[in-house]
Amino acid sequence: MSAGKRPWWKPRRSRRAQRWAALVVLSSLVMAGWAAYGAYARLIGYPDRPGAGSAEQQVMVEIPRGASFPRVLDILVEQGVIASDDAVDFKLFVLHKGAASKVTAGEHVFRGDMTPTEILEELVRRQPATEIRVTIPEGKNLLEVAQILSNAGLGSTEQFVALIQDPAFVTQMGLTGPSLEGYLFPDTYKFDSKASPEQVLTRLVKRHRQVYERLRRRHRDAARELESRLDWGQREVVTLASIVEKETAAKHERPLIAGVFLNRLRFSSFQPKYLATDPTITYGCVVPLEKSAACQKYEGRIRRIHLRDTENPYNTYTHEGLPPGPISNPGEAALEAVFAPKTSRFLYFVARNDGTHKFSKNEAEHEQAVDKYQRQGAVGDGSQGPEDD
Repeated sequence: MSAGKRPWWKPRRSRRAQRWAALVVLSSLVMAGWAAYGAYARLIGYPDRPGAGSAEQQVMVEIPRGASFPRVLDILVEQGVIASDDAVDFKLFVLHKGAASKVTAGEHVFRGDMTPTEILEELVRRQPATEIRVTIPEGKNLLEVAQILSNAGLGSTEQFVALIQDPAFVTQMGLTGPSLEGYLFPDTYKFDSKASPEQVLTRLVKRHRQVYERLRRRHRDAARELESRLDWGQREVVTLASIVEKETAAKHERPLIAGVFLNRLRFSSFQPKYLATDPTITYGCVVPLEKSAACQKYEGRIRRIHLRDTENPYNTYTHEGLPPGPISNPGEAALEAVFAPKTSRFLYFVARNDGTHKFSKNEAEHEQAVDKYQRQGAVGDGSQGPEDD
């Protein structure tokens, strides 16, 4: 076969088909070019074209966090910032500028006479930082924490209380019990002014978890001993820490007071194992929705009917061992006091009324201290004596 000749088994190509294919390709290129030119022609002068409204006409638009640009464009059209007929042109303009991903979430104010360029500049304007600073002191209970957060403008007290006591939310936080009491870590926080109650509480619980796990690692042997000897986990440690937090504001006394309570639980000679601490009674009369008959008569001061109350599950004068759960939100020092209590033989303490306590090894010594420092008829370990019925 001579060079250049078509083999007999290959079909002859149709030049007419080739011409048609070339024509289709050329037509497509022309149409695409015309469309591009049309889009470009529409944008000539468009960026600087004033809106149809006036400077006095203003509208505030809230751009949600994480909104896609198509959603942003829909919002602008819905709010009348961009006319529906101009939506395509504005989209092409923004895409041409490469600014679709630069829109900032938050509040944006637009005038009726703004040009597309000015509208885009407002959309990408960096939002001012709006932070709320709030401090939660150690030893506050859930009602008090909710009030503090509400006063800071982060939500209503009712919202926070409902969420703190929401079983589903408690489970979502990876905790057990009827509420987040004990896990709302006291600290100073900065929150975005737009933060939801869920985000705020999640932050508090996360902070507690960070501190607790750090302390547990630091006192690994002590944590193991509490677990093996008393069958204690996180909830029990936090519960005792919450009591220690309420019993004294003197930092140096916390390990000693924690040691007293642990002695009562550990010493076989101490029977019955009543922690006998006033703050638990107060908590049971103030925070739970369902209150005992005696607690319904509580008016801010513990009376003898409250000390004898067996219906208050938080009454550690009539119920042995720990109360059902934490009675406050303890800070780091109180938590560490439980992991690292001060070793002693003390089983009792009474307030000196100067912010400190007198510690005793037996009941006789304790009664003498009560006579000396609580001559108004004080009973028990608390700094306040009970009133008569």
